[in-house]
Formats: sequence, C-alpha cells, structure tokens
Amino acid sequence: MTTPSTRTVPTTKAWIIAVFVVFTLSGLDIATWLGRIPSVRDSLGASTFEMGLLVLGMAVGSIGGLTFAGHIVAKLGARRGVQVAAACLALGMVFAGVAVTLGWGFAAIWIALIAFGFGNGLCDVSMNVSGAAAEKAGGRTIMPLFHAAFSLGTLAGAGLGALAERFEIPVAWHFIVLVIVTSAAMLVAVTKFQDEHRFDQPVSTDTSPVATPLTRWQVWAQPSTLLIGVIVLGMALAEGSANDWLPLAMIDGHGLDNAAGAGVLTVFLAAMTAGRVAGSPLIDRFGRVPILRISAAVAVVGLGMLIFIDNVPLAIVGVVLWGLGASLGFPMGMSAAADDPRTAAAKVSAVATIGYVAFLAGPPLIGFLGEHIGLLGALLVVFVFIIAAGLASGAARETGAAARPSRGGGDGHGGAEPRLQADSADSADNPTSSANAPSATSTANATSAPSGPGRDAR
Repeated sequence: MTTPSTRTVPTTKAWIIAVFVVFTLSGLDIATWLGRIPSVRDSLGASTFEMGLLVLGMAVGSIGGLTFAGHIVAKLGARRGVQVAAACLALGMVFAGVAVTLGWGFAAIWIALIAFGFGNGLCDVSMNVSGAAAEKAGGRTIMPLFHAAFSLGTLAGAGLGALAERFEIPVAWHFIVLVIVTSAAMLVAVTKFQDEHRFDQPVSTDTSPVATPLTRWQVWAQPSTLLIGVIVLGMALAEGSANDWLPLAMIDGHGLDNAAGAGVLTVFLAAMTAGRVAGSPLIDRFGRVPILRISAAVAVVGLGMLIFIDNVPLAIVGVVLWGLGASLGFPMGMSAAADDPRTAAAKVSAVATIGYVAFLAGPPLIGFLGEHIGLLGALLVVFVFIIAAGLASGAARETGAAARPSRGGGDGHGGAEPRLQADSADSADNPTSSANAPSATSTANATSAPSGPGRDAR
C-alpha cells in the first residue's frame, strides 16, 4: 500500500530540481551581463568611475526588487515572484544589449540595468524562500547546493561571455539569444514549485505553544536580522566586487587582455561553485559558524594574494582562494534568515536588502578609489567587510527547527544542550515566546520523540 509520505516524494524531488534550475538560470543571466562589461566599457569609452556608476544602476534596481519582494512573495508566493522576475530580467537584458550595440549611450544602458536589477532582486528573494522551504521538505542541508547551481550558471555565463568577447559577437545578439533560452526554461521550471507556506503552521499533532509571528517590518528590529545582514553584506561584497571588477582589475592591474580578464572571472566562479558543492556536508558536520569563520579567513588570504603579488599565476591562485572563501557566506546567511518559516519571506527580504547595500555602495566606492589608487588598491576596502562578516558569524548559528544535534560529543542522540541554546536565541529575538516556552520536561520529551520530516531529521 502506498503511504502518503511516499506519494509526496516525487513531488518534493521535482520541486527541488525546479529550484536548482531557477538558481542556475538566474546565475546565467547575471553572468551574461558581467562577462560583457569589457565590451560595454569600450563601447562607452567610460572611465573606471563611470563604470562604477553604471553598475550602480543595477544595484538601484536590485534594492527596489528586494524592497517589494517581501510583500510580493508573502502575498502571491515564490512562484509568482519568479515569474515577474523573469519578465523583468528579459526586458532589462534585451534593452541593455540593444543599447550597447546601437550606441544609445550611458543613460539608456543605466535605465535597462535598473529593470534588470529589479528582476534580479525579486528573483533572489523568491528562489531563496522557495529553496529554504524545499530544504526543509528534503530534510538536509541543500541551500549551498542551490547556490552552487547559481555559481554554475554564472560560470557558464562568464565562459560564454569570454567566448563572445574573443569572437567579437555583438552584445545585442548575445543577450537576445540567452534571454529566449533562460526565460522560457525559468517559466517552465516554476510550475513545479510547491507552496512554501505549507511550513507556516505546526502540524496537527504538535501541541507545543507557538510564538507570536512577527510582521514584515518587525523583523528589522531583531538583533539576529541585523547581524545576519552584516554577514551577508560582507560576503556579498566579497562576491560582488569580483563579479563587477575582477575582469577590469586583471586587465588594468595585471596587464591581461579583455578575453583573458573575462576568463579569470570564470576561474573565480568555478572556485565559487566548487566551494558551494563541497560546503553542504561540511556545514552539516561542523555547523554554520565555524565554516563561516574559516571562509572569511580564506577569502582574505586570497584577496591579499591578488592585490599584493605582482605575478599573474600567483594572483590567479589568490582568485581561487577568494572564490572558495566567498562561496558559502551568502547561502548560509539565507538559510539562517529562513530558519523560522513563519517570517522567512520577510527576514530573507530584510537580510538580502542589507546584503545588497554592498552592490549599491560598492561599485561607485571601488570605482572612485580605483580612479585614484588603481582597482587593485581599491579592493582593499573589501577586507574590512569580510572581517566584519567573520566577526558576526555567531548570528548564523542554527536555531529552532534548524538546530542540529551536538557534534563530536554528547550522547550521540542529539542532547538537549543545542536545543536549549536554540530556544534561547529564539527568545532573544521574540520576547513573547519566552512566556509560552515549554518546560524542560516537555522539551526533553520532545527531544526523545521520533523526528519528523524537517531539518532535525538529518
């Protein structure tokens, strides 16, 4: 006889696969633009500072997308959010490509990038909310793998961009072909998304008291939201500064040509992909906090090699380390923000908005500094933010349903201490939960009960 759980397995698998597809296509779209930045600069004859202002257009659009994403996803669901995002991404990319090829100038490209950025921000929140829910349905850590799929998409996009640069393919034709493929595939994939709100309420057999949910604005007052935002901010800058500036930094700072500069971005994205694929089992084994601290240290070492060593092969080794170190910060921040499914959309939106400040302020800041001290020197500002992310990493500790059994000690069956730590963290963010918290006896009984299909089943 077929049980209900076995009937839902294929649907859950299809949902997870669909999320992988959307992450991959989102990365492909973004890297398609990034891979052609050298051609855009040549077309405009722009200075480094002007390119920073141009990239700022995409950041402005992204902030707008993130601002509305929490409301759109909460009201319409992640599926509709991705559908709207796909339309904005397609419109922005086609308009930007045509503007570059036909020489419509700086303002036209800037406007196109606002639409493209809006779609990017909305897609970011939508796919992360759905991915976090799919992760809970799957019962194990897969968020870094989703982001590995994103990196795989960026890797493909950067590789295609390098080839397009090498063979001097017009930007407009490049973008139009990619839009047709990615938009159609994304719209098909989201038909397999499930309702992420299925986790909003406790199951009928759960008689534990439930804390009062917070509104989409109240989550901003939570200390954990702000601290997780610092993590995402620092690691987003580590990732975003490479996406925006690495090709030009290799061209201006290490003497490479356009195609080789775009190729080094491909190396960085390959390292990001490898780090995210390898990261999931490490996070399950050691937890988010130690992996975050190690990641920050590796990113700092790699970035230092790129900046201070005047040797192209060693600089590329530094790029690899930089990519590995930057790979897990953003997905771990998204997972941490989505630990409580009742506020997942609002908290992911808030944390992503904080993170996108890196994309808003980073390009003009690095562009301005690069105009005066060179791009390699300007990248020193990224050090400060990576260090801040490492110092704030404790805020990403697993809480609530995401808390893991003790590692390397305890009774081997998930002792009570990690759960009590998780409950304390929840209480600090939501004072109303402390009055309703179950007694130590009921907590112990709940711990000894068989785990359900959620994250504790790992």
